[in-house]
Amino acid sequence: MTAHRSVFCAFAALLCSAQGVASPPPPPSPQQIYGPLFEAVQREKVFPDGKTFVDAVPRGDPATILDRYSQEKPQGPALRSFVLQYFDMPGEPAAMAAQSLRGHIKALWPQLTRPALSPPVGSSALALPAPYVVPGGRFREIYYWDSYFTMLGLKADGQQPLIDSMLVDFESLIDRYGFIPNGTRTYYLGRSQPPFLALMVDLASNPDDPRHLKALRAEHDFWMRGAEGLATGATHRRVVRMPDGALLNRYWDDRPGPRDESWAEDVATAGQSNRPAAAIYRHLRAGAESGWDFSSRWLDDPRRLSTIRTTDIVPVDLNSLLWSLERAIARRCAAAGDAACARQFESLATARGKAINRWLWQARDGRYADWDMLSRKPTAVVSAATLFPLFVGLADRRQADALARLTRDQLLGQGGLRTTRIASGQQWDSPNGWAPLQWVAVKGLARTGHEALARDIARRWIGTVDAAWRETGKMLEKYDVETRKPGGGGEYALQDGFGWTNGVTSALIERWPDLDPDAPVAAAR
Repeated sequence: MTAHRSVFCAFAALLCSAQGVASPPPPPSPQQIYGPLFEAVQREKVFPDGKTFVDAVPRGDPATILDRYSQEKPQGPALRSFVLQYFDMPGEPAAMAAQSLRGHIKALWPQLTRPALSPPVGSSALALPAPYVVPGGRFREIYYWDSYFTMLGLKADGQQPLIDSMLVDFESLIDRYGFIPNGTRTYYLGRSQPPFLALMVDLASNPDDPRHLKALRAEHDFWMRGAEGLATGATHRRVVRMPDGALLNRYWDDRPGPRDESWAEDVATAGQSNRPAAAIYRHLRAGAESGWDFSSRWLDDPRRLSTIRTTDIVPVDLNSLLWSLERAIARRCAAAGDAACARQFESLATARGKAINRWLWQARDGRYADWDMLSRKPTAVVSAATLFPLFVGLADRRQADALARLTRDQLLGQGGLRTTRIASGQQWDSPNGWAPLQWVAVKGLARTGHEALARDIARRWIGTVDAAWRETGKMLEKYDVETRKPGGGGEYALQDGFGWTNGVTSALIERWPDLDPDAPVAAAR
């Protein structure tokens, strides 16, 4: 056994012991497997995108590759040549052309579908038992919250078997790891993403399958771990005890250090702060769990990522989704005849709803706000996250009317819903708009009597997507809704594919067929 293999085994044993379980530990991430080779590749930016190397598949035994790296010690161009010699680098096939926007989306589903996966030794991919849909571009694996919005389009386009098989995959992940990770890579096993599983289950062909309820309860356990006995004002992992004793949640990541897929960027960000590097890494990782990586929602100074404080914020979107999860579990327990479970989760949802409206609803501003635990007041950032209570059905009519006014006055851009009003250079800020936030707004507004505004957002968004597609031939991850062009900002280049844009666009056109740019009625307008 080589020295590198010994280190690996020691790490695995330590992790297993720390978790107090006899079963094998979660597979190690590329940073843990490749150590000095990983750091050299990321530090020297051998590949422009830090995710490229961590998704690569070794052509041989990782320990042997590490031994050869130790002997050769390649640098500069030699390091790149070494990596290309010993690893298969990821790629993505080009999309098929189509004559209409909706037809193009339908043609993309097979391109983005992957078969069940049993990854080779040394790969960072996690095994999956059933076919699934990836977002596209650099995102070569299944992602948690992306998949709900992808499923909306699969439903609209008659792809029900894929929805069901993706649920099989997510529930397999819960069985193995106790939660759904950010994505199906070993380096994502410290964090999840916004909890949309309950809403995914509503799209299943058999939503009453007992396996779904089991998975939902396990997901709730994950988010609430550490809540029991938590003192007022204290926090533990993802749980926050508010000043009045109510329980709410925050984003977190259980792993320390810089992210594998953005290692060099995280090290640089930490170096720009006067705070401990470990704290910066935790906030960055928690920001990644939020899905809003990154946004002025999490920053003291919108122009400086090094001021990030994600774990100090109680977010409105996360707590709205957990309220919805608790309601879903209560409803499904009642249907299964488990009255005690139904009472328990209905009580939890009631308490959470009261806490959201006490701490996050700002009546004077007519909006829901994130709560800053350090300043003990709401944050000033107006973002599309304010619409999540409307989306899940928590907001009352008075609140819905106020949110509709705020949306119309502050968040509505020429090409769809703005993410925030702050132009920070981060991708989850102005001028960008994102497909999931369009759907949250449209669904929330339409269900509360604001159909005209919901339709207007949908019209603007579809027009933006269609214009960019006709210009570039691509469905994009995000868009500039101020100028109706491809979006920008963030840590990586604009990606195309793109799962959730495809899904939301198809679902909106299915809801309002006359908004289809290729429909005869649309052409006549």
